[in-house]
Amino acid sequence: MTEHPTSFERPGGADPADPRGALLHTSTPSRPSGGAGLPAQARTGEPPGTSTSRAKGKDPAGTPVKPDTAGGSEHSQPSAAEPDTHRPRPSPDGIPAQPGGAEVSDAAAKERRTGQGLPSGGPMPMRRDGDRLRFVGAATRRIARGIDLDEIVMGLCRATVPTFSDAILVYLRDPLPVGDERPTGPVVLRLRRTDRIPEERDTENGFMPAIQPEQPSELSAVTAELCEVRPGGALNEVLRGVRPVFADSPAARAALPELLGEGGELIVPAGQRAILAPLRGRRRVIGAALFLRRPERMAFEADDLLVAAQLATHSALGIDKAVLYGREAYIADELQRTMLPETLPRPTGVRLASRYLPAAETARVGGDWYDAIPLPGSRVALVVGDVMGHSMTSAAIMGQLRTTAQTLAGLDLPPQEVLHHLDEQAQRLGTDRMATCLYAVYDPVSHRITIANAGHPPPVLLHLGGRAEVLRVPPGAPIGVGGVDFEAVELDAPAGATLLLYTDGLVESRLRDVWTGIEQLREKLAAVAQLTGPDHPPPLEALCDEVLDMLGPGDRDDDIALLAARFDGIAPSDVAYWFLDPEDSAPGQARRLARRALARWGMEDMSDSVELLVSEVVTNAVRYASRPVTLRLLRTDVLRCEVGDDVPQLPRLRQARATDEGGRGLYLVNRLARRWGATRLSTGKVVWFELNRN
Repeated sequence: MTEHPTSFERPGGADPADPRGALLHTSTPSRPSGGAGLPAQARTGEPPGTSTSRAKGKDPAGTPVKPDTAGGSEHSQPSAAEPDTHRPRPSPDGIPAQPGGAEVSDAAAKERRTGQGLPSGGPMPMRRDGDRLRFVGAATRRIARGIDLDEIVMGLCRATVPTFSDAILVYLRDPLPVGDERPTGPVVLRLRRTDRIPEERDTENGFMPAIQPEQPSELSAVTAELCEVRPGGALNEVLRGVRPVFADSPAARAALPELLGEGGELIVPAGQRAILAPLRGRRRVIGAALFLRRPERMAFEADDLLVAAQLATHSALGIDKAVLYGREAYIADELQRTMLPETLPRPTGVRLASRYLPAAETARVGGDWYDAIPLPGSRVALVVGDVMGHSMTSAAIMGQLRTTAQTLAGLDLPPQEVLHHLDEQAQRLGTDRMATCLYAVYDPVSHRITIANAGHPPPVLLHLGGRAEVLRVPPGAPIGVGGVDFEAVELDAPAGATLLLYTDGLVESRLRDVWTGIEQLREKLAAVAQLTGPDHPPPLEALCDEVLDMLGPGDRDDDIALLAARFDGIAPSDVAYWFLDPEDSAPGQARRLARRALARWGMEDMSDSVELLVSEVVTNAVRYASRPVTLRLLRTDVLRCEVGDDVPQLPRLRQARATDEGGRGLYLVNRLARRWGATRLSTGKVVWFELNRN
């Protein structure tokens, strides 16, 4: 699972993030591995073997050079006769001197200066302040490029391996706290990611041996995935200290077994070749990172603790922001999801399909919505709308308008009246709350559709023969303008035709205007219809996918809501309709009419149940009605009965007392019917029930 870092831009010289290593070849000798500071210039009193040839007036090949060239260059080293005024650098503030700072031999110093003796292909230590600063700058830029949690953790791993360390283990709290919330329960760290340099041969001292075929990585096989931080334990004290520490320090030696689990200390080499760095976010420690180097590699220096601290700080702050961003994206996504229909209804005589695409995957909220609302008489209301913008505010306004539209649809108001009330609601929400909306009502019995438009793109009707037609609907003014009238038109909706309602994000973008997009949509629908032939309409779900395929790269700037309705209708032979005078004889007449209709349809075995329920509902209607009562039977996949009257009060199911003479009609309907309900109309109400066909 090793990830090699990509190169970073830097002004000239070697690249500190080069996969071959971080050693920049300079003429400055480095300090011993155990020293607490960065490499210093040559000082008086050094052994003669450490003097450079250039200081003696010779080039690297040993050829004498001219005095003015040797001493006049601004990059030349001071000569041996000139005392060096540079003093050794003290240890960084706040970082204690680490053990192992003994002087090394001339041969070891030469090895460190030239890089000889280090493993081939591995990273070499950074030896100057500039090296570390350039590396930290490149690494933090790489970490900052991440948006989500995995990208930031991967950025940390790829920035440090192999440039800064040979391997890294990143632990994060599980679950990660979000914002100001206070987690309850014990602190648990989970191993989030490991990265290391691939092994080419066995190494000594038991540090990361070569991978055997079909065996897991040592970092995942030896370490524990979960670790509970015990209050008052050694690991808890290291994490509370916040500062990175060497693994050979007393505190880290006691904390590592708790972090890595049983046997985990086997992956940690001896000496200052491992750094344990707590990851502290804005308010609390959220994890830890363990940087490792092989035994044959040069040990970490004290200034490397500052590098580890910078990496840990930037990573922890990035993780904090990623968690907050993830929570906000989740809330926005759930808000949008709950404001759109979870499933579409299955009304009689029409099939539905829908699609919704947000403006961007990183902001899955917007003001586009669609809806399908069953209405009395087997009708269905088809709604599509678009609130200006694609933000949380737009989504909230969309939710309020959608709820208002559902309420108005339940009152069975005409489409133009629904838009008028939506316009008033938008004005109450604010003067700048603008939206477009198209509201249509389809009647499967009459095969007609009534449409009213409020500044929305016109719908497209795909006929059974393959002809696509842009319906001529008065455009109207957008919702929220106020003081305008909306006009409705009634059009034919032949069986087999498909009505496509959509928002402007489908047909309008920076690359094309809305009318060009509408014409492209019409051509696309006609082309898809040709594939299935003139006698068979295209499958509804596949049609929606084909419509969305017309969008090219960079051709989508807004949300897209798409609602497709396939009109099947109800054949006249499957409908029986009567008017009954509000008289005492009406229930008996209703029973006889229902019996004849069932005999005509070959459904005589349902006569007893249907006659009983029809009699009860009609009796309740004629008791209060002053105008003729309507009775309609519909034969589809179920048998539906509808009784309408001019009384707006809806009946309620109640438990009749033993002494009551009535009140048991709806109780029988509730027990025998598959479904039943009552809907208030502008002229009264409709009580309906459905029975499964035998």
